[in-house]
Amino acid sequence: MECSSSALLPKTCCFDRSYRKFYPNSMISSANLLPCLSSSITVPFRGVPTLRRSSIAAIATANEAVVTNNPAIDSSAFPKKVLVPIGYGTEEMEVVIMVHVLRQAGAHVTVASVEPQLEVKASSGVKFVADTLINSCTNEIFDLIALPGGMPGSARLRDCEVLRSITSKHAEEKRLYGAICAAPAITLQPWGLLRKKRITCHPAFIGKLSSFWAVKSNIQVSGELTTSRGPGTTFEFALSLVGQLFDESASQEVNDLLLQSEDQPRKEFNGVEWLLDHPPQVLVPVANGSDEVEVVTIIDILRRAKVNVVVASVEKSLQILAFHGTKIIADKLIDIAAESIYDLIVLPGGLNGAKRLSKSKILKKLLKEQESAGRMYGAVSSSLALLQKQRLLKDKLTTEVVDGAKVVIDGKLITSKGLANTADFALAIVSKLFGHARARSVAEGLVFEYPRG
Repeated sequence: MECSSSALLPKTCCFDRSYRKFYPNSMISSANLLPCLSSSITVPFRGVPTLRRSSIAAIATANEAVVTNNPAIDSSAFPKKVLVPIGYGTEEMEVVIMVHVLRQAGAHVTVASVEPQLEVKASSGVKFVADTLINSCTNEIFDLIALPGGMPGSARLRDCEVLRSITSKHAEEKRLYGAICAAPAITLQPWGLLRKKRITCHPAFIGKLSSFWAVKSNIQVSGELTTSRGPGTTFEFALSLVGQLFDESASQEVNDLLLQSEDQPRKEFNGVEWLLDHPPQVLVPVANGSDEVEVVTIIDILRRAKVNVVVASVEKSLQILAFHGTKIIADKLIDIAAESIYDLIVLPGGLNGAKRLSKSKILKKLLKEQESAGRMYGAVSSSLALLQKQRLLKDKLTTEVVDGAKVVIDGKLITSKGLANTADFALAIVSKLFGHARARSVAEGLVFEYPRG
């Protein structure tokens, strides 16, 4: 594949070194640069579900700071540089989880397209806009190159000569590199970058690896190379990379922020059937500041289960800028999407995103109609505040009030703590719509342990 060239696009973010946090770009001018980098920002993102509503405004304001490529910025603010290449058919969950976790740890992540254009359609139909084209990265030196999997995404990465050259030189210099899902077998193996390395990959591709060197663990670290199995192991994969890039304490800190918990996967009250006599129609509204992990995980898992998912932007454009800087293109604007009826409306979280969703009169009208018509609706993390404001949680049990549950279903309402629990949330929806067998099958494809009971 011939990879087109382009100038490296500006990267926008704010990094608070006192908390090792990455705040994505949004609406405040670069004049606010110094206050943003100051240790005076003392309200770090600690996981949406644990926040009091009175704290949301203050934290959202802090998270809306923007920093551009400015010579006045101390370059040590970005001590580690990471390349995440993407192509047509790349696995979207792996991309957003890697980017989220690495940026949360303080790494400067560049998402580069190996296609002729910045817009890339991923394996389940999510459309990303990359930061740059791969040719712009040829003279860059990265601390880590992390390859997502997916098909035909792994083959598109393999066939990009520019990426092969960058990665091969990187590996020769003994710098960290990693691959997940199909990428170890489909991308790295033809490049000759697995020699004398213990490796793992998605179960569907493990047979393409040498049986002597292949292992079936979720994570395999072999020198500078780290490999992993699939979307369901991406958090573990990314946290391992954080530990190698920074240190184990950084990895533990990010893990704590992601609310990795031992809670029960799901609790249900006032059980009713969700089974339908037609293919389920689901609406996922998105906005600037929506959490990309929650958005993409919900879409990916539901589409794998053969649900018709419509992603609708409440902004004036189809493209939205998610909480950790990922650019996603919606299917429709909310006013067009509102012309249809949906079996289920699901609100992803993200503090700024939830705030902007709550300003959409069309969305609020849709939610009211959804509840009055007896159809299903749900929300993740901070978007529960919108349902609360609309009085759609009256006499309902949610993850805010039920201890020890990642997901709570009350009749036709489903809620979740979000972030690392979003896969449980989406699989619970699949189970309610189709039954446990379909949900278990989807989980196996993700290499995600389907919860018992």
